[in-house]
Amino acid sequence: MTALPTINTVLRSATESGDVPGVVAMAATAEGPVYQRAFGKRALPAGPEMTTDSVFWIASMTKAITSTAAMQLVERGKLALDRPIAEVLPALASPQVLEGFDAAGEPKLRPARRPITLRHLITHTAGFGYDIWNADLLRYEEKNGIPGIISCENLALTMPLTFDPGDKWDYGINIDWVGKAVEAVSGQKLGDYFQEHLFGPLGMKDTAFKLTEERRKRLVSMHARQADGSLQPMPFVIPQEPEFQMGGGGLYGTAGDYLAFERMFLNGGRANGKQVLKPETVKAMSENQMGALNVRLLKTAIPPYSNDAEFFPGMVKKWGLGFMINTERVPGGRRAGSLTWAGLGNTYFWIDPTQRIAGVIMTQLVPFADAKVLDLYGKFERAVYAALA
Repeated sequence: MTALPTINTVLRSATESGDVPGVVAMAATAEGPVYQRAFGKRALPAGPEMTTDSVFWIASMTKAITSTAAMQLVERGKLALDRPIAEVLPALASPQVLEGFDAAGEPKLRPARRPITLRHLITHTAGFGYDIWNADLLRYEEKNGIPGIISCENLALTMPLTFDPGDKWDYGINIDWVGKAVEAVSGQKLGDYFQEHLFGPLGMKDTAFKLTEERRKRLVSMHARQADGSLQPMPFVIPQEPEFQMGGGGLYGTAGDYLAFERMFLNGGRANGKQVLKPETVKAMSENQMGALNVRLLKTAIPPYSNDAEFFPGMVKKWGLGFMINTERVPGGRRAGSLTWAGLGNTYFWIDPTQRIAGVIMTQLVPFADAKVLDLYGKFERAVYAALA
């Protein structure tokens, strides 16, 4: 393991100053891990020490895994990127677009002008959103008694679109529907498919929808940032007997497991002597798949759970088949064409195909896009590149 003392200093300082309760950070090249350390505590004020095998709710970092599963099934001819997804998911045969509310407060809906495809879903251009970043969707849920997606109830998926498929980019429940598509054509529960076709081959032994008793012993507590900047523990767990396994954000796992998933993309789809994805699929997933559309700022509608969120403001961002793509080099860090995303509890990762470097950093706190965690993320990335240059 390469000794990278500057990174140690960056991460230790963040926990000692109280910026984060604890943190696990790891980096790798195509050849293998080059850094993996843990600092701070799993829970405040006096919880157990953070360890590199600590278990986190990885939230929307689940999306890249679900998208990868779907692309395996595209390779096998079980799914098609540009066919109407209603052929697989009849519930999406007649999508409705929400165009606001009338004077009586009733939602105004109309039929979508074109069918939803798997490509729309994987690139977040289908028209689905999240209540956390869309006040109209929050109002629609309240009006119709629909629970939030975190409930893992099927009713949570019965939401309208906010624009016609293919017209815009908006971040939402798209990948939960992709997970449903994986189940429909594979005949397996999503977690079982993941275990057989991804987690097993990649050696991801600690990633799953359900927390075993042993994993619970290593689970990191969620924390909430207070108005004064301090952090308080908050009770939180994804439903352990869900109506559906949430392909958009339901997984728990470790930083080491996620790094193994990232390294597969650095190695053309290979891992542990197995071809998990075809090289041409890895290439397609890593390229702009949304045309002239761009990823945009997410404006919070529920401030306790998310700040306004945008990576690299001022830079054009695209979406591939599972990842956001930066179109310019990040000073001191990743090159243009790198792949990235994040989880609501402030977990983040990147994959740099040009420099063949991947990294992951995990904390467990809300709101998302926490300024102190984003600052730490940037410092960690720059320190990794400085050490590997």
